[in-house]
Amino acid sequence: MTTAIQGQPDDFATHVVKSAEDCAAALQRARESVGAVIFGQERVVENTLITLLSGGHGLLIGVPGLAKTKLVETLGTVLGLDARRVQFTPDLMPSDILGTEILEEPVPGKRAFRFVRGPVFAQLLMADEINRASPRTQSALLQAMQEGFVTINGERHDLPQPFHVLATQNPVEQEGTYPLPEAQLDRFLMQIDVDYPSFEAEKRMLIETTGSGGGKARPAFTGAELVNAQRLVRHLPVGEAVVDAILRLVRSARPGPEGAVGDKLAWGPGPRASQALSLAARARALVEGRLSPSIEDVIALAEPVLKHRIALSFAARAEGETISGLIATLVKKIG
Repeated sequence: MTTAIQGQPDDFATHVVKSAEDCAAALQRARESVGAVIFGQERVVENTLITLLSGGHGLLIGVPGLAKTKLVETLGTVLGLDARRVQFTPDLMPSDILGTEILEEPVPGKRAFRFVRGPVFAQLLMADEINRASPRTQSALLQAMQEGFVTINGERHDLPQPFHVLATQNPVEQEGTYPLPEAQLDRFLMQIDVDYPSFEAEKRMLIETTGSGGGKARPAFTGAELVNAQRLVRHLPVGEAVVDAILRLVRSARPGPEGAVGDKLAWGPGPRASQALSLAARARALVEGRLSPSIEDVIALAEPVLKHRIALSFAARAEGETISGLIATLVKKIG
């Protein structure tokens, strides 16, 4: 058994267990608070919480009107984060996200540049309809998402901690859009597909959102507490069988001799996918009140973690293959 707390003293292990129990209780309160506003999207809410708990960024894909924007706003309130929203449009410039320098004259006769921070300097940034902006503007987020800081005119500017991007995308209306490059897709820990709600959930939504009342989200975390929870996730023990399952799954989803789907893939996930799946499996265990992830966690998270990191070959598309179908085939081999 390989664990994250192997070799640590007993009091440290006891502290981790106590912290995990307290965090799991707070996460349950957070889910209930989000559920008072977002109806019938339990899986979406759980996967988004797992993404943030893992310290990653999420890409939410769904048609308009499925409360993607509302979910991000609600999570900002529930997790106690400074949240900002940017509506991505074709004329959006990188400086509209990162910020810009303006020339001032603080003292008569002396001019100096002052950096005015953009909306990226937030703990939770919602990039709404991210694929509507040009590739140049999309790439402005690359350094922020990977490194936690941005560079303006050679000067480094650190982003607040925690820092997360939750981007939304409409899968239907593609006119005037720019597909995200593979390098940026890989920066998202998960692709979270937002489907239509069930009949009962939509009925409840209809009644509660068209009346005079309505549920309100209540804070369950602070930004500092979320950072502590993210550190805790990295201390949860992971069994060697789970590590091996992650590696077998990710490596089998690549073209080449180790791949398990032949020539059906143009390219597959890199090592960052293994890291994402390991963190997400631990976070899912914590969300569900467990202290260690299982292979079932890996199976449950395989599609959202791998889906945007895989591209089908031309021959596979011509044969009607789907990425979801291929991932399901691979998952069966580790189950």
